[in-house]
Amino acid sequence: MAVNIIDADSYIALNVIVIEDWTDSDEARKQRLLNVALSTLNRVYPKYTIPDNAVYEYAAVLARAFNDTNVQKQDGVKTVQLSNLLITFEAGKDSLESLIPAVAVDLISKENGVMLGGSGGKRVKWTVL
Repeated sequence: MAVNIIDADSYIALNVIVIEDWTDSDEARKQRLLNVALSTLNRVYPKYTIPDNAVYEYAAVLARAFNDTNVQKQDGVKTVQLSNLLITFEAGKDSLESLIPAVAVDLISKENGVMLGGSGGKRVKWTVL
């Protein structure tokens, strides 16, 4: 099947915890989120079949990462003040690849019968002591 907004709306409503940024998006933004999610997953995992549900999981994450507040972080802003509320972003700009959720990686792994390292795999991290 091909990813589409109708199926994405249904999947995200039933399977994703934080959905407000997705549901608040208009049709054009939802389509852009799906396009970016699919193209990024295809670029990062070019040898594998990408299941639609992995795209929907990732699109929901992208909707939140690029919402009205968080887009400031993506643009490199460190602090935003709204009336009496001060928002400080601790980390720098996120790459699209770093936003791929473990559940999407798990879905790709399951679809292809491989272990790509999502929540079920081991991850190697550098540590400085």
